[in-house]
Amino acid sequence: MKTCYIDEAGNPGMLPSRTSNVEPVFIVTGLVIDQTHIPAITTDFLSLKQRYFPGLGPKGMRRWLNWMLVEIKGGEVRKDGAAVSRRKYRQAHGFLGKALSLMEAHDARFISRIWVKGIGKPFNGRAVYSFSVQAICEGFQRLLVSADSDGLVIADHRTPAQNKYVSHSIFTQKFASAGDSYDRIVEVPTFGDSHNHAGLQMADLLCSALLAPLAIHTYCTGYVDSLHVRPGYGRWKSRYAQRLKKLALRHHVAGRWRGGITVHDAIKKRPATAMLR
Repeated sequence: MKTCYIDEAGNPGMLPSRTSNVEPVFIVTGLVIDQTHIPAITTDFLSLKQRYFPGLGPKGMRRWLNWMLVEIKGGEVRKDGAAVSRRKYRQAHGFLGKALSLMEAHDARFISRIWVKGIGKPFNGRAVYSFSVQAICEGFQRLLVSADSDGLVIADHRTPAQNKYVSHSIFTQKFASAGDSYDRIVEVPTFGDSHNHAGLQMADLLCSALLAPLAIHTYCTGYVDSLHVRPGYGRWKSRYAQRLKKLALRHHVAGRWRGGITVHDAIKKRPATAMLR
């Protein structure tokens, strides 16, 4: 049994202009962890949070397991990783490097859809999110078939209306008259509170603190001029690009590699390799 944890980074709205403070990328990522690794990766992640952010524990916190309630948001780690402050820089990248090491040690894999918004062009966030979840489920299904396993999808809770449409988009494919497109995924996606799932918190780090700065630096530098495009994001390439490439879940279809990290660049139509090489 494997679980795919889905989270997103960025604003689902359009980018009105090159100077708009709307986030220029929207990312949806599924992090796949085998059930045999969930207990260990969870406790390892709690220890990692406590080690790097000891001051964030609520006062009077006596039980170590309550560190699950302390969520280290990827957006804040990303900002600190691009900071001038040496202390913040070292803390952020130390934490991110160790989080990636946990994923590697526990044989986790991920599938991601990265959407680089066109400047002043329409962007249907609801449709993009639903399509991305379907693509992630397709890749997850392929993995489950090859591993002769079953799986469950848990996405980060958004709003009831948003959750409903995403689950229904998978429901219509599972119960289609032509057959179940995701027969290895035991149910339609369910939605969890990230405060109680280490997998969702780690998916947030992948989206917001690792993939987002790489994508923004690669596809938006020179085209978007806002607080979201930081010069410090260039540091992410040498540190993380190759490690992320190895963790991405890819599969062969008709003699070509598919899945893994897919980029939809509405500015210059550049592929994912521009970000990872």
